[in-house]
Amino acid sequence: MINKSSTSCHPSDASSVTGLRVLVTAGAGGAGRVIAQSFAERGARVLVCDIDSEAVAALESERSDICGLAGDVSAEKTVDDLFEMAESRFGGVDVLVNNVGVAGPTAAVESISTAEWNATLAANLTSHFLCARRAVPGMKARGNGLIVNISSGSAKVGLPLRLPYVVSKGAVISMTMNLARELGPHGIRVNAVLPGAIRGGRIERVIREKARALGVSAADYERNLLQFISLRTMVEPEDIAAMILFLASPAGRRITGQAIGVDGNIEYEQ
Repeated sequence: MINKSSTSCHPSDASSVTGLRVLVTAGAGGAGRVIAQSFAERGARVLVCDIDSEAVAALESERSDICGLAGDVSAEKTVDDLFEMAESRFGGVDVLVNNVGVAGPTAAVESISTAEWNATLAANLTSHFLCARRAVPGMKARGNGLIVNISSGSAKVGLPLRLPYVVSKGAVISMTMNLARELGPHGIRVNAVLPGAIRGGRIERVIREKARALGVSAADYERNLLQFISLRTMVEPEDIAAMILFLASPAGRRITGQAIGVDGNIEYEQ
């Protein structure tokens, strides 16, 4: 664990997360898997939870340094089981990465069902609350800890036809700011990371659905998407992992209450 009383940080400390007990939700695939593997490769003890039981089993079979639980962390029972597992395996959680998120419907507001709205908020917001609620007592007892909530660059600029997603991701930022104020006196840091379009299968599906809704080709929509990113590129899962590793390292020990864009600077989304 990071000593909160430390008054100096040397460059050699910057990537040191050895021994940290790290929990990554949605950690068996996509960016979550890269985050989990990045911590494990640097000596952290890592537990993941993922709704995809086959992905969890595959990750555990490939990585003896990562353990996992299959389940939906928008359900209280799963979260209880997950933190009981963390306690029995590791003795607690030092770093919680709330990575769960779904795209939600791509539709005009008048066409979004209440069920779609509730499902998106349950996955993208309630899961973060449930996991934070369970992580905080142990972090308070130890006097330190880190919670990283994954929001989205879309929360800054808005994204038509994706209302439940954008609202949920904006609420994640508000949760982050409020928890940072509430938990700071206990030595617990809380930050939000706002990715842009993360290269991979999920963004490909989102692009296809948004292109269909707008009546354009997927290739045209992707070109338009990149046009309004200052760096004109998507981000890689490794970019997100690198930021979270920095926040968990001694170099990030004074960073809390921040909404940190890792998005190439999204200027606008259509």
